[in-house]
This record gives sequence, C-alpha cells and structure tokens, in this order.
Amino acid sequence: MEARLRLLVVVVVVAGHCAAVASAAGNSSVVGYHGDPTFNVRNYGAKGNGQTDDSKALMTAWKAACAATGAVTLVLPPGTYYIGPVQFHGPCSKATTMTFLMQGTLKAATDLKRFGNDWVEFGWVNHLIVSGQNGAAFDGQGAASWPFNKCPIRKDCKVLPTSVLFVNNKNMVVQNVASVNSKFFHMALLQCSGAKISGVKISAPESSPNTDGIHIERSNGVSIADTTIATGDDCISIGQGNDNIDVARVHCGPGHGMSVGSLGRYVGEGDVTRIHVRDMTFHGTMNGVRIKTWENSPTKSNAAHMLFENLVMNDVQNPIIIDQKYCPYYNCEHKFVSGVTIKDVQFKNIKGTATTQVAVLLKCGVPCQGVVLQDVDLRYKGNGVSSSKCENVRAKYAGFQNPKPCP
Repeated sequence: MEARLRLLVVVVVVAGHCAAVASAAGNSSVVGYHGDPTFNVRNYGAKGNGQTDDSKALMTAWKAACAATGAVTLVLPPGTYYIGPVQFHGPCSKATTMTFLMQGTLKAATDLKRFGNDWVEFGWVNHLIVSGQNGAAFDGQGAASWPFNKCPIRKDCKVLPTSVLFVNNKNMVVQNVASVNSKFFHMALLQCSGAKISGVKISAPESSPNTDGIHIERSNGVSIADTTIATGDDCISIGQGNDNIDVARVHCGPGHGMSVGSLGRYVGEGDVTRIHVRDMTFHGTMNGVRIKTWENSPTKSNAAHMLFENLVMNDVQNPIIIDQKYCPYYNCEHKFVSGVTIKDVQFKNIKGTATTQVAVLLKCGVPCQGVVLQDVDLRYKGNGVSSSKCENVRAKYAGFQNPKPCP
C-alpha cells in the first residue's frame, strides 16, 4: 500500500511537471507547477531540427533562466539540437535549484577548429540538476575526430574536446542522460564538491581512443551509481586531488576498466583519498580495478584509503592491478620509481574469470603499504591456473585465495 501511495504521488507530480513544461511553449518564461519559473529554449530561437546551429539560442535561454528566482527549470523539448561549444555558467544567485531538463538530443559540431577543451560546459552553479527524459543524450559525433587523436602514441599530443565538463559546481545532480561517441572524455568533473551521478548510459566503440566514461579530478563528495558504461578507455577514471569518491552498481565493458589514475605525471598533484568502489560488474574489459602511477613523478603524493569490494569479473584481462610503472607509449625508459605512495588498499570479495594467467598483478615502485586481499576467486579462462605477481609489496591475505598469494 505504501508503495502504491508513493507511486501515486510520483505520477501526480510528474503529470503536473509535464503540464508546466508543455505550457512553456507559448511563453519565454512561465510559472511552473510549484510556482517556479520554467524556460523553453524554443522561445529563444532554438529550432531542434538537427541542422540549424542552436548554440546561441541555448546560451541566451540559459542566461535568462540563470537570472530567475526560485527552483528554475530550463527545458529542451524533444528534438535534435545541433550546437558547437557552449558554456552554461553561473553563478545563478537567485535560483535555489537550476534544472537543465533534456527531452531531446544535443548533437555536436564536427569541425574541430570551433572547439577548445570541451563541448558543453556547466560551471560555477550551486544545486545544478542535469536530468534527462525520453532517451535524452549528448551526441559528441566523435567518429569524425578520432583519426586526429594522437594521444595514444604521443606524449605531447593535442587533446580533443571533452563532451561534457562540470567545473566548480556544488551539490550537483546528473541523472538519466546518455552520452554517445564523445570526441575525447564523455564526462569530466573538475573541482566539484558534492555530486550525485545516477542512471547514466555512456557508449562509444571499443576502438575509440581516450573516450573515458567519467573522469574526476580535484573533487570531493562524488557518488556514481546505477550506471552503464561501454567505451574505448577507462569506464571511470579517478585522477589527482580527489577525496571521498563512491562508485556503486556500475556495469563496465567494453573498456579499460575502473582506474585510480593515472597519477604522478604533473607538478603539484594532490593526494587521492577515501575511494570506495563496490558492486561493479566488468565484462570483456582490459582491466578490472587498477591503480596506475607514472614513474619519475615531479611531485610526491599519496594514494590511500581505498576499498574495492563485491566485484564480478567476466573475461577480464587484468582483474586486479597496481601499476607504478605506467606508461602507455612505445618508448618508456623505466629508470625511476614513482613519487606516489600507495597505502591502505583493500580488495575484498572479487570473483570471476581472467583471460590472462596473471590475474593479480601488484607492481609497486615505492613499496606499497597496507595492501589486503580477502576472498578473491579469479579463474583463468584457458589452460592452466591463474597466478599472482608482486613487486615491492608485502600484501596481507584473508579468506579464500585463487590465485595463490605471492610468496
């Protein structure tokens, strides 16, 4: 009965919201179902026909909405909105919440000369909500750009634009949207505090270069849940300077897995602390859970207090890996140890199949401290049995262990 009552409330609220959104078609701004302002991008010149450039119209609509008072909603009705780089910036000082409600698709221009570092940028907004309906998506049209990406082979490469960048936002929600075929990263969080990401679907071909699903850097209090990512690079990458990151119930594959790093490449990198990854499923990925750091780091830092638990690996090449000699290029000297110290890392209840025999690889530079493996069962999907390989680490083991622990 309680569930039915909740459902009834949800239906009434959603119906009222849809009515408010529909009524916005005749006015630049209307009063929503709770007396809050709703803006429709069509009333600012957006066509949504997939051909007309709607960049200016969307930014004009955002500017008007951002200046409004209360729980503000900016609506993109069903349609395909072809746009170049756009910036949706705050502060929206009078808004208690700022909702970007997508009911259609944002489609990126393909001319790389138009872009800087990103395509769609949400920045300096408190209580931002990016929400999707009707299969709403960010379509990066990346296939035309991938041949120009030299980053997999050149250290001094020109970085292509990230599809959606969230920068300097506080108490943000991203829900029920899709991102397809990004030119570079699909989504990136930079210097965000308090972010909840859920119900997101990310996809790009397995061969697409550097199409990380969600990248996080210099942020805190971020949760990612109930999300599906299939891409050509890391499903989720947790970069430098992050604290208190929670990842739960994410399906990853294909792709390069769930990574902390890469760390230790640049001057001034911050510590990475309090990472919790749980209840994830990996299918056909290059890696499962990985911590990767560069050698010869210009700044010393820590990667500490991490828990990876309740993970399922289906045909994963490297299910558990610490790599402190990370270098994706052909010419890597391996002369110096990493400046990143790894400590207090736990791997618990991780099960499944590996497609290479070394299912657990702990390759530390500076000796890793406090590494624990508990209840690990990773079977080699081939002839023979799975194995472990360790360098500069004395891990502790508890419960069932397959492969056998390092001596």
